[in-house]
Amino acid sequence: RGLCPPPSFCPPCQLRTVTGNEFLLQSDQEATIQEWSRAIRGVIRRLVSAWRGRGGSAPWLPPISLPGPSVLSQSWCPSLPSPPPYQSSAFPPGPCTPLPVPFAPHQVPVLPHPSLPQRSPLPDQVFGCRLDALCQRESTTVPRFVRLCVEAVEERGLDVDGIYRVNGNLSVIQKLRFAVDREERLSLADPEWSDVHVVTGALKLFFRELPEPLVPYEFFNPFIEAVSKCPPEQVERVAELVKSLPPANYATLRYLLAHLCRVMERVDVNRMTRQNIGIVFGPTLLRPEREPGSLAAGMAQQNKAVELLLAHFDRIFPAPP
Repeated sequence: RGLCPPPSFCPPCQLRTVTGNEFLLQSDQEATIQEWSRAIRGVIRRLVSAWRGRGGSAPWLPPISLPGPSVLSQSWCPSLPSPPPYQSSAFPPGPCTPLPVPFAPHQVPVLPHPSLPQRSPLPDQVFGCRLDALCQRESTTVPRFVRLCVEAVEERGLDVDGIYRVNGNLSVIQKLRFAVDREERLSLADPEWSDVHVVTGALKLFFRELPEPLVPYEFFNPFIEAVSKCPPEQVERVAELVKSLPPANYATLRYLLAHLCRVMERVDVNRMTRQNIGIVFGPTLLRPEREPGSLAAGMAQQNKAVELLLAHFDRIFPAPP
């Protein structure tokens, strides 16, 4: 954080078409990125012109008068001056230039055209799949990918400083994500996934992309209320809530927290205290359906809930008979 990425780093661009197809584009050549930008923007312009020529307003396409980035992200490259004014034919130079708005899926969602059929998830999709559906498809109570990641971390990551806190290379994480969705048999022992931070990053991404968090939305407020109670009552109420979770959610949460307890056992080496793990996993495992007015206060409670689950793991998750 606060450091400029190396010149060879270019964040990947994920595109989703109106028919639901997804593409991941990445290159370390600025000229190639500029060429892609011109080509894609040209197609968008032609589609919008054709649609408007038939009297439509094209609500399902991104707006065509799209400004490019005029200021560098201060959290990404704080020491660099502002670039020259953006020219529509190319990106402004510089390794830290973000992609234009139409290519950032988290900023501009592309809505499907009303006349086009909705595309259901790929049959073998792992990321973004409902937890219960994924477990049912795999005939298990804990997703296979979660088990693979946990086993890889416990094999080669428990002694790594800042495990789960340090981020892996984003482009490799995205590559792993696409590989998981397309390969029936994936081995994290492959040299391609040798960086354990890539494995932990992909695992966190898996939980963030669940349609509903591991602790479902309906449990969020009861969890936060339980954490706010006095200590003796806290654990009892949280244990009741955990026991009432859907089977796949309960089993996966128990499996993940048992692993995080083993991570904490090596705190003298990896420096992942209970508080640090709470900060990393609080907003990932417990999220409200609608963002609260005070994000800071909400995150503090989410972190505290994960810390409580870890501190009283044996009481909240009794060993099965």
